[in-house]
Amino acid sequence: MGISFNAAALLNGNGINVSSLVTALLAPATAPLTQMQNQQTDLSTQAGLLTGYENNLTALQAAVLSLASTTGPLASQSATSSNSSILTASAATTATSGTHQIVVSTLATTGTIYTNPLTNGTTSFLTNPATTGDITLQVGGASGTTHDIVITQGSNDTLNTLASYINQQKWGVTASVVTDANGARLALYSQASGTPGALAITNNTTSLVFNAPVGGTNAALTIDGVPYSSASNTITGAIAGVTLNLVSAVPATTVQLTVGPDATAATNAINNFVSAYNAVLGNLNTQFTVDPTTNTEGPLGSDIALRQLQTSLLNDASYSITGNSGLVNLASLGIDMNSDGTLTVNQTATYDAQGNLIHQSLPNVLATNPSAVQSFFQNASSTGFANNFNNDLFNLTDATNGILNADIAGNKTQQQSLTTQINNLQDRLTAEQAALTLEFDQVNATLEAYPSLLYEVTAEIGALNGNYNVSTTTPNTTPNTGSSTG
Repeated sequence: MGISFNAAALLNGNGINVSSLVTALLAPATAPLTQMQNQQTDLSTQAGLLTGYENNLTALQAAVLSLASTTGPLASQSATSSNSSILTASAATTATSGTHQIVVSTLATTGTIYTNPLTNGTTSFLTNPATTGDITLQVGGASGTTHDIVITQGSNDTLNTLASYINQQKWGVTASVVTDANGARLALYSQASGTPGALAITNNTTSLVFNAPVGGTNAALTIDGVPYSSASNTITGAIAGVTLNLVSAVPATTVQLTVGPDATAATNAINNFVSAYNAVLGNLNTQFTVDPTTNTEGPLGSDIALRQLQTSLLNDASYSITGNSGLVNLASLGIDMNSDGTLTVNQTATYDAQGNLIHQSLPNVLATNPSAVQSFFQNASSTGFANNFNNDLFNLTDATNGILNADIAGNKTQQQSLTTQINNLQDRLTAEQAALTLEFDQVNATLEAYPSLLYEVTAEIGALNGNYNVSTTTPNTTPNTGSSTG
């Protein structure tokens, strides 16, 4: 629309609205700026979505890699105790499936020795007139190491100073002074259990009286009838790949330990994969779903790369192998593909009236053939489901050429180009606005001064004609700001 003015209004001293006029003149030039800013907003929205999808794809890769790992959850073994109040256990992937009968007769204990009470911990225990003494401490049983402790008056001849001295020696012994109703005692505790932690006083020329040592004995147990002794209550090596943790000794109770595939770890890993896969595919699906209200797809609905990613994931999820006791695809494991491509883990198997299996369930497969489940996902020739999927994801998530990372990089390039164009156009518009404002400010000043100039000219002409009765009406010297129309 053009710009026009009311001539009469312009000559009455009201002038023009410079700001509105300049804005109207620049309006056609700002339209491309608005369009570019809208494009930049769209690109920013798309970039956020793409980054989120890339994060989802990375999470999926981690879940698939876990299924492909030969030391991962599908290969993990569990060790289950029939009485966890007596012993618990854990198994490495190298453990062999089987059951074991275990009887825990005694636990490994740390050695302890303490003195009779004295009045306090600060009075010398040397007997006058003696100013020195000697105590020999043996650590590790009859064949253990002996430590000679020379007692010197004023140095380590009180319970407190002797405890401090022993703690400084790093002998694997902790000394402390304990006080009760009877007085203060020196207590020594070994830091190791079993025979290596046995303590004994083999020589003492002071007035301290040491009680008989206790503890410092090995754990005693039988494993499948075979006697076993251990200096620690955590035992490795007695059963290959299994770590036993002794909790209590109950000689009359036999504990059954069952070692086998860890169904819980496998279930969690497979469920994690399904969840990660559904997150990626579900988000992709939202971009290609037409909104019935607007009749449009999502912000990335026209992105060809996303279509390619969707196709690739669907192909990977449909991958199958041969043989393997019939466990050849996800459906045979009880993992169903829905109409939208997402996956559902079937928790309950269904059978016909004759008891024939109609629909498999994952818990049933893991319980009956865990080794086949593992070989479906991974095998020595790296052709398992997870092996194949992981190879594809490795390419899809490549930092440079990965399908989403390449898309994100292209988006960033477009945003940078638009930012440059926007900045250049804004700079040009700012310069034009300043020039137009200056120009029309001068015009406006002239228009506002017109009534005063007209009055002065009229007065001068009247005077020249000898007419001194020129109207004295004061012109509009403080005109209102005029306005443009258009």
